[in-house]
Amino acid sequence: MDHPRNVGIGLDFSSNSKRGLTWATENLIRSGDHVFILIVQPKGSETGLPHLMSLWSETGSPLIPLFEFKEEKIQKDYGLTMDTADVIGVLDNLNLHHDVLINVKIYWGDPKEKLCEAVNKLELHSLVLGSRGQGTLKRALLGSVSNYAVNHAMCPVTVVK
Repeated sequence: MDHPRNVGIGLDFSSNSKRGLTWATENLIRSGDHVFILIVQPKGSETGLPHLMSLWSETGSPLIPLFEFKEEKIQKDYGLTMDTADVIGVLDNLNLHHDVLINVKIYWGDPKEKLCEAVNKLELHSLVLGSRGQGTLKRALLGSVSNYAVNHAMCPVTVVK
């Protein structure tokens, strides 16, 4: 029997990151894996969150099990304002068809740094990201989260177009 793997999936709820999630569920994740959904909120978005959340602004939230993350109140408590229904549908389907453990971890700050931090702290064996599809000039000026992760993460990184 294969050993369980820790698979991280970066999610910003864009169509590209959702494609990355779908790709990972169809091509990478296998029974027994531990799946971490990694959400990085922009720095400053933790302002105004309940006092408890300010405790996690540097280290990220505690691990949030999928059944708990599905609760609208939990999402609101962590400052998530996007529609998560389709993502939760994909995760529920993954949970139904594979014996996997799914947790969500929310960070605040620079996605490049926080995703690489997650790789190290969660001891990820693999990281999957959706490509934002920026052009060469925009990527050169602003930097690319996926490019940074490919070059700095201490595990294999798959970038899904």
